[in-house]
Amino acid sequence: MTSEQSPETEESSEGHSPRHAGFKYAVGRMIARPLARLIYRPRIEGRENVPRTGAVILASNHLSFIDSMAIPVAAPRPVHFLAKASYFEGTGFKGALSREFFTSVGAIPVRRGAGKAALDALDQQRQLLDEGLAVALYPEGTRSTDGRLYKGRTGVAFLALQTGAPVVPVGLIGTDRVMPVGAKMPSLSEKVTVRFGEPIDVTKHGGADSGRARRLATDEIMSAIHALSEQELAGVYNEPPAANPLEKIKQALPHERR
Repeated sequence: MTSEQSPETEESSEGHSPRHAGFKYAVGRMIARPLARLIYRPRIEGRENVPRTGAVILASNHLSFIDSMAIPVAAPRPVHFLAKASYFEGTGFKGALSREFFTSVGAIPVRRGAGKAALDALDQQRQLLDEGLAVALYPEGTRSTDGRLYKGRTGVAFLALQTGAPVVPVGLIGTDRVMPVGAKMPSLSEKVTVRFGEPIDVTKHGGADSGRARRLATDEIMSAIHALSEQELAGVYNEPPAANPLEKIKQALPHERR
């Protein structure tokens, strides 16, 4: 399969895994969920749509740093997600605190990259799904800084088509107000809504090796997310400005975005 890799695709990092977090993850989930619900009193809709067992992909819009905490707090089962490797690599007390926190909430450290890095990240996510776990992913690739919903890249659909895992669309509302981009601490006055949609079986679109199947599956997933999040559609990919003329040409050409 050939496709251009997104600059926001991330690479898995060795040495940390929620599968090996054991007691830390159990305790973190036991403490973090009720505490977050007590403080923010999130509105949670459609929890019954999340399968209680077996592999499942939670595909969500992405508005804020705290999205990866809002989803596990609201979900009826443990959920694993990707987090920047730097959160696990700090030194001293602050670094240890960050490492312990992200491990306890089921995060998987990853490094940003493309090419083999992107494939390595997909491989680790596939392994989690093969073990019957739940993973949360963002088809947009990176956070929306203007509140709009951007076009989805096809990595989530590729995983779903390859593993047969159902995709539960998730619409997050208000997380960007709780912790806007650049904020150091979350606001305690804003409320969050988490909406889980009905599971989507994307295998009807074809096999994982089909670019058309991946695109159709991605569009179906993004349509469901849009219905839940009620965001304005951006109609383009969420990517940084082109650094040079060649990058501008590549961004203008129609091609699949993993």
